[in-house]
Amino acid sequence: MRDVISTSHAPAAIGPYSQAIRANGFIFVSGQIPVDPANQQIVDGGVPQQTEQVLRNLEAILREAGSSLAKVVRTTVFLKDMGEFKAMNDIYERFFPTAAPSRSTVEVARLPKDVRVEIDCIALAE
Repeated sequence: MRDVISTSHAPAAIGPYSQAIRANGFIFVSGQIPVDPANQQIVDGGVPQQTEQVLRNLEAILREAGSSLAKVVRTTVFLKDMGEFKAMNDIYERFFPTAAPSRSTVEVARLPKDVRVEIDCIALAE
């Protein structure tokens, strides 16, 4: 089974991909950037504000799939500047206060729409 997950409570895909796919007991959520789903615009502010919006987008997609941030087993964080790691991590920790998922964080040259942060995740479906 392979189910496409889509919600209006997270930004619409800006290319040929799905917000998430549920398959074999997992939910694979595409990388989310700090777009406010209400107006499809990048949120104002720096890495803290952008990280919060990204995590809220992930949360909305997982909720639509019947899961939650508590069931996330893996994330990948893409940062425009590794010097902003602490600012990102301070917000990230609020969303994963205990038993945080495994994670990789990498610095990248550029992200879609020139945002500062993008995060994807894999979560348990049940």
